[in-house]
Amino acid sequence: MDLSNLKPAKGSTKKRKRIGRGEGSGHGDTATKGHNGQKSRSGASIPVWFEGGQMPLQRRVPKYGFKNRNRVAYDPINLSRLAALVEDGRIEDGGTISPEALKSLGIGGKNGRYKILGDGEFNVKLDVHAHAFSASAKKKIEAAGGSATVVD
Repeated sequence: MDLSNLKPAKGSTKKRKRIGRGEGSGHGDTATKGHNGQKSRSGASIPVWFEGGQMPLQRRVPKYGFKNRNRVAYDPINLSRLAALVEDGRIEDGGTISPEALKSLGIGGKNGRYKILGDGEFNVKLDVHAHAFSASAKKKIEAAGGSATVVD
């Protein structure tokens, strides 16, 4: 046994398909591309959105709507949720709630900007610091003896 006797294992190698090299190769004539279609031509590359000449989807569907680039998105938090946190003992009555405290409690989403909304009963004295308040939330917080402070 020497290096001249080495060869790959049976079935591990294949012959390369040489297309367009005459009829005798078995891949002559149309060179495995079928007959006379758009993709059989040289340089054939069709854009992904091309629909064969049919009016494309992005031109069939009408334009509508508006995206405000300057929109500020808030994570809404209802007063009923803050009251429930006080009942559970996660927030102390008469304490202060800041955006950092809300984040550490796992409340809110990815925006990190909180708006306090006035849904639900609220009779807990809290000093609430948030990025925005609804009018009803501010009224309920102040009626309960707390304060609503807008932070930047």
